[in-house]
Order: sequence, then structure tokens, then C-alpha cells
Amino acid sequence: MNHSIRIAQDPAADATLSRSPLATLIGMLLDQQVPMEWAFAGPHTIAQRMGTDDLDAQDIAAYDPEAFAELLSTKPAVHRYPGSMAKRVQQLCAYLVEHYGGDPAALWRDCDDGPEVLRRLNDLPGFGKQKSQIFLALLGKQLGVRPTGWREAAGVYGEEGSHRSAADITGPETLAQVRAYKQGAKQAARAAAAQQDSAGAATPPQGGRSGGKSADTGRGQR
Repeated sequence: MNHSIRIAQDPAADATLSRSPLATLIGMLLDQQVPMEWAFAGPHTIAQRMGTDDLDAQDIAAYDPEAFAELLSTKPAVHRYPGSMAKRVQQLCAYLVEHYGGDPAALWRDCDDGPEVLRRLNDLPGFGKQKSQIFLALLGKQLGVRPTGWREAAGVYGEEGSHRSAADITGPETLAQVRAYKQGAKQAARAAAAQQDSAGAATPPQGGRSGGKSADTGRGQR
């Protein structure tokens, strides 16, 4: 990849993402329950601790699981949950070795069908629909990988000019915009949930004590 990525907000970490498709995939995998820049700095930290400049799927898949978990857990930890994420990273790399010869770019290389690339991403361990759509949008928006129909396959994350996800981060300003969008979405979701709970509490129960009372009244009338 000859494109510059600036998601981690650290020159060395972003350089690793820019030259390594595997690093970008792992960063996307780590992007959950931690700030985005922390997640995408993780691949560079892993490479440093493995004593290499670039990541290799075969090397990671073959790494001793306990040692790899310790590698991610060493402070500063690569993730808030380094043990579980170490397992997921190794599962991802093992899948890439088995299905793509350890070459993550083979997921999208020579494939000019956006929905098919999305399907391949969605098959990866740890990648659900949303994560797959975000990564597809990242490929199209920042890495020049634009198979036919990629925007439509990426859903709202493929929209031009949006600031919804890591796919839209190109520096500190857009990072702040994406973070503001995510916070607004969370607040809206909490407000909607609270409104639904309030509406449910206001709804009178069906049957129960009122039904029993009617039955008692009927017996009294008899």
C-alpha cells in the first residue's frame, strides 16, 4: 500500500499501517472498547515487541499463545482486554494463513466486486457486518481499493464526506469529528432507550390483579 494513513495519530504507528495490510486489518480488529487511535497504534506496538518492522501472519499464528498474550499485556497494554484480543489476533492470522496464504491483500486483490470483498471480510474471525463495512470503506476512501459497488456495500460508512468511523480519519481534525459523531450517536441511543423504558412503565399491565378483582366481583354478585 502506497497511501498514507493517519488514524493512530503517531507517525511511526501510522507508517506501519500505511505499508502493511495486515497491520491495518489488526488495527480494525482491535477497534472495539478502546479509543480508535489506541486500537490502530496496536499493530506497531506488536511489531516492536516481536522485534520486527513488519507483521507476518504466519509468524503471529505460530507464536506461543501464552507468550503472545503476555506480549500484548505488557504495559502499556495493546488493548484494554489484551488476553482476549491476543487470541483473536492469532485466530485472524491463522485464518489468513489457511485461506489466503498469509497474504491479507489477497482478500481484495484482483476482485472487482464490492459485495464479494465485503463477504470475504465478514468471514474473517472477529469481523462482523459493521466492522467489515467500515474496513471496506477504509479501503475505498484511503487505500485506493475501489471494487465496483464498494460504497453501496459499505453502507453508511461508504458515504462521501461522512465522519462516522475510522475510515474517515485523516488527521486530528477528522478524528475529533468522528469522535463527536460517535458520542452523539451514543447519547441518542441512551435517550431512545430511556424513552422506551419510560413508555413501558406508563403502560398499564394486562390482566393480573385487575382481572382477579373482576372475578371476585362476579362471585359476589352471584
